Amino acid sequence: MFAMVADTRPLPASGPSGPVPVGRASVDVVRARTGARVVAALVALLAAVGVGLTHRVFVATAAGQRVDELAFEGAAHGQGRLWVVAEPVLDVVSVAFVVVAIGVAMLVAVARRRWVLAVQVAALVVGANVTTQLLKHQLLERPDLLPGWNGPNTLPSGHTTVAASVSVALLLATPRAWRPAVTVVGVLYTAATGVSTLVGQWHRPSDVMAALLVVLLWGAVVCAFTPAVALDTPRTPGGSLATPGSSVLAGLLLLGAAVGGGIAATTMAGLVGAWSVPFAPDVTAYAVGVLAVASVTAATFAVLLVLRQATARPAPAK
Repeated sequence: MFAMVADTRPLPASGPSGPVPVGRASVDVVRARTGARVVAALVALLAAVGVGLTHRVFVATAAGQRVDELAFEGAAHGQGRLWVVAEPVLDVVSVAFVVVAIGVAMLVAVARRRWVLAVQVAALVVGANVTTQLLKHQLLERPDLLPGWNGPNTLPSGHTTVAASVSVALLLATPRAWRPAVTVVGVLYTAATGVSTLVGQWHRPSDVMAALLVVLLWGAVVCAFTPAVALDTPRTPGGSLATPGSSVLAGLLLLGAAVGGGIAATTMAGLVGAWSVPFAPDVTAYAVGVLAVASVTAATFAVLLVLRQATARPAPAK
């Protein structure tokens, strides 16, 4: 399904000293695509490790559970007013929503005549959500490390996985020029869903972050196995395939938001750990969780936008 297909089509090429042999141009294409694919594969591996580390730190240790539980308790403050906004966001997620979202992503890919990509985006959504359910209900456990029973394992978040996976599927399926806008919308929707699960005390921050890493893993895998038939092509003969400036801007803004949110969350977490906050530590921990969710969401989509643009673009002829 994800088999790599070598692009052996001859490319016109010329250099400063005259025409460049077609064989050399083809080698340049393969090298450029191989490098981007290797990076995508490494990202997928790091995402898998990240899921494991998230569980190990926040679920399998008493200190991690205390931090997560503190944020969980902090969500009770102002919950009544916030739930008015959060509940409709969570109500969007359903089996029908997933089916429609997969259908739309596949339809976009088919309309672009990217037949293999249509199968890939469907596999992405299904694979990410099945992975989340297996991890949560079969493979991972939540030990009782705090006083009393604190419930079954809830990592990763199913609602966040659905929101992130359908957003990433659309990001991968849409044309090159549309991806920055689709990415920004995906970040907003996914972050809203993840934070809403915190507001409703359906999940802890680590559950949401693990779900984002699961989707990052599957999205990176699809990028790593981008076949030749799914590469971008110019809209008009001889048109440019240069990465749109909006992609660079969107990527930088999202990475900036991720770094800024991460720094703020880390600083506030340090204050909570030292118990030197001027107000309730549970509220501060809750704010840290929201910032962390927003930061990881922005980073996830920024990375996938860069990977998609890189793996879908053939090397320019010399």
